Amino acid sequence: MTTPEGPASGPAPEAAAAARGPARRLRGPRRAGGDDAPTLAFVESPVQLLNVLEWAYRAGHYAPPGGPPGEAPPLRDGVPRQPGRRDITPLAGDLLVVVLAPHDPTTRGQLRRMAELARDQGHRVRWEEARGGPGAPFATVGSLAGPLRRARRVVIGDPFSRYVQLLLTLARARELVVVDDGTATMEFVSQLARGERLVRWHRRRGAGGLGARELLLAPVSASARRKLTPNNRRSVEVFTSMPVEPPPGVTVTANDFAWTRATYGPPRLTRGTDLVGTSLVETGVVDPERYLEAVAALARAHGATRYFAHRRESPDKLRRIASGLGLQVVRPELPLELIARRGPIGRTVVSFPSTVVHTLPLALAGTGVSVAVCDIDPAWLTEHASLRAEDFLSGVTGSARDVRRLPYASASTT
Repeated sequence: MTTPEGPASGPAPEAAAAARGPARRLRGPRRAGGDDAPTLAFVESPVQLLNVLEWAYRAGHYAPPGGPPGEAPPLRDGVPRQPGRRDITPLAGDLLVVVLAPHDPTTRGQLRRMAELARDQGHRVRWEEARGGPGAPFATVGSLAGPLRRARRVVIGDPFSRYVQLLLTLARARELVVVDDGTATMEFVSQLARGERLVRWHRRRGAGGLGARELLLAPVSASARRKLTPNNRRSVEVFTSMPVEPPPGVTVTANDFAWTRATYGPPRLTRGTDLVGTSLVETGVVDPERYLEAVAALARAHGATRYFAHRRESPDKLRRIASGLGLQVVRPELPLELIARRGPIGRTVVSFPSTVVHTLPLALAGTGVSVAVCDIDPAWLTEHASLRAEDFLSGVTGSARDVRRLPYASASTT
């Protein structure tokens, strides 16, 4: 079901925000075309929505439609506990963010909070229960077909998503923008440059070729790859904080988290060290016992007391980290870049190879926070890990800027 405010059932982080005090909200202007908008953005995760806001902030401030670059008028802060001023970008009202809601409750909760921030910036948000039942995908695609065909620009957060790939087959936009979905952006750009099928890096490719589902969706994936290849009728931009080499014709725009830095912080720093969790166990890449050993070793070596959980980490694993390792497990209600910028945050943040080793140094620039990354020992990889996993993870670590590289953590680390 589509509602202007998002689904009514399930956990509602907005209720907790309301208890902390009133917050001013500004909605984007309603247009005669209903859900028509010059720019449509499709997101499935909180990080994707954060990066849509970063893209809109940069696009509005550096190239406002119909006018020269400049600063937008300020708006009083709409997030509790955040002093200072906030900006409405010149794109407000021209951007419609479509949330293709996932099943995972933690992700849904973070997406609700991010949707509120998007509305605070004057953008319209349409919440789609795109996975709400057998008929939900057909209803969602059917209801979006008209707006998609009329949009001048389409922004996507996950080019590997089969849902997004299907929607792209309906798009006639002359501009396509891919915003960061984490380190997957690096793999997307590489595959696009090589003309390969769009396959997530951690997916193991079977020796027998495509499975039944992959075979069924292969035409959709091939069509999406063609749409994401620029030509004389269509431009393609990648808005990213990752180090990538653009394929011919693709424009790469640097995401320096200007909106995040302008909106939040600087944070209060604690004297301790914070650990950042990853979903490498949940995706079948890293052995769970080896991962827990490494977390324990890092906590001892660096005096860490808090563990910021990834939204996909399993409750069982987090219980073991809390009870067995004595770490305070924090489940953020927003992407870590925003949580860290709001503070409090440790003076040192330690992570395994993941998106945050690229994004946190940008979001926390000038705050005095040091970010360190611990390499993944090849011995930690499971037999189900893809053949590319070791090289990909090493590349994530090696290409990170302004971070300190740590050796493998093991149970013998003191």
